[in-house]
Amino acid sequence: MDQTAPAPTLPETPLRPVLDYPFETPPQRGQTLEVAPGVLWIRMPLPYALDHINLWAIDDGQGWAIVDTGARTDEGVATWRALFSQSTDGRSLTRVFVTHMHPDHVGLAGWLTRKFDVALWMTRLEYLSCRVVVSDCSREAPPDAIGFYRRAGWSDGALQAYRARFGNFGKHIHALPDSYRRLRDGEQLHIGRHLWRVVVGSGHSPEHASLYCPDLKLLISGDQVLPRISSNVSVHPMEPDADPMADWLASLDKVRREVPDDVLVLPAHGECFRGLHARIDALASGQQRANERLLAALVEPRRAVDVFGALFSRPISESSPALLGMATGESLACLNHLMHAGLVERSIDAEGIAWYRAVAGA
Repeated sequence: MDQTAPAPTLPETPLRPVLDYPFETPPQRGQTLEVAPGVLWIRMPLPYALDHINLWAIDDGQGWAIVDTGARTDEGVATWRALFSQSTDGRSLTRVFVTHMHPDHVGLAGWLTRKFDVALWMTRLEYLSCRVVVSDCSREAPPDAIGFYRRAGWSDGALQAYRARFGNFGKHIHALPDSYRRLRDGEQLHIGRHLWRVVVGSGHSPEHASLYCPDLKLLISGDQVLPRISSNVSVHPMEPDADPMADWLASLDKVRREVPDDVLVLPAHGECFRGLHARIDALASGQQRANERLLAALVEPRRAVDVFGALFSRPISESSPALLGMATGESLACLNHLMHAGLVERSIDAEGIAWYRAVAGA
């Protein structure tokens, strides 16, 4: 799995719907904002280009259930301590829910679960995948990964930077607890006075869990649906021929079918919003337009690194290794998706570089 992509990419969706944002400003650092009865919005700082994550506290009767945790940083711990110091009801945490395995979501789960002696609730693939990838911090970049990025068109300099950064995925993740409570798709959970249903998707991560509460008309969407940016959907060295874009698009369709349009969406990044179905339609339409631009660019053979301009509105440079890794992973996700659809073909040259071209007449 790519070690360079701890957070979503930031490509703007070409068609942005008009959404309703009911809160003028997010909560200040170290404070909370009630978005529905018994549901609090917390904003946590991040040390990435995407500089914040939204966390959620749900009244759980004897205390508070937390959804997502922020990355393991001194600033993140300090923000949590400020929140604990301002608590006036004397209640503690009851459990920690994590939507998926990326460091900004799971980074402080181990610290919080140990501090309050509570369980981590997470889907199986997210928990196990996180354990596997964090273990990479003790080894060098494997030959399969180097070959993967060489085939994509990376230069020797970019590959050397990758070797130097390999294993960084785990640096912002506190050691996970050695046991967890598994979340399952469709499961209904009592959190405090209300039922919440688990809605699992994939593509951005292996088994991403969103939480939907019909009574409160809330959807904690994690990174599955974001209001202003689209989630990074990448192919990684661990599974080079995967089609995560198909998984992500199918997951968007699933959320549209299973969650009504009248919910207030509580996303991991950006602001709370209404307009779920319009946003999902815009994300799917934006990806279709990206596919069309990519096919137009592939009238001549191109490498994965040659199609960035067709897919992203910002320049991609080797001077930003993390961005290069995410852009390469997402470009390969788009290319693999079109290959699986029979619209693009791939050939490998004598130097082991992959070249992609649109299938004539397809």
